[in-house]
Amino acid sequence: MSLQPEYQDAETLVADLTSAVLDAIDEGVATPIVLIDGRAASGKSTLADALQRRLFKEGETLPRIVHMDDLYPGWDGLAAGAEYLQRFVLGPIAARKTAHWQLFDWALGERREWREFSGGTPLIIEGCGAINTNSIDLAQFSVWLEVDEDVRLKRWLAREGSDEHWAAWAAQELDFYARERSAALAAIRLS
Repeated sequence: MSLQPEYQDAETLVADLTSAVLDAIDEGVATPIVLIDGRAASGKSTLADALQRRLFKEGETLPRIVHMDDLYPGWDGLAAGAEYLQRFVLGPIAARKTAHWQLFDWALGERREWREFSGGTPLIIEGCGAINTNSIDLAQFSVWLEVDEDVRLKRWLAREGSDEHWAAWAAQELDFYARERSAALAAIRLS
């Protein structure tokens, strides 16, 4: 299955990506890694969930999803979350070791529950900062989501209830994505 560099339809992308991930498993990749990135409220979690469900249905193995929201150490932690991903999740998996990481508890403002993953099933990492100059070489698939700012802001307000952190988060994104060139690194674009 060859993937297109540009998709307009999420359903078609999920179908093609599912086939490609299952082909990778058939070719001996024990833990295919899919990175899904894009600006805040661009639909990354929704796409990751749809991909996980389809892979489970067709591949009979439940892929693991890591949400970047669980890795950021608060509202000013986009870059720190990307570093945490590399150090505690992707680095160990690339070394064929068990990854151990702690989820950030947004209410308490600290890391709490531990998670682990030893590989053997697909790994989907979704969220701002998932695609960066360190992670891209460890992933088999990378998807950048492009959505109009007006749509993203409406989704943000529906999810967060206010725009209190919108501007500060957007500034972090601009800085991170300019430095990391995440959109350019992605092999696939959904717009």
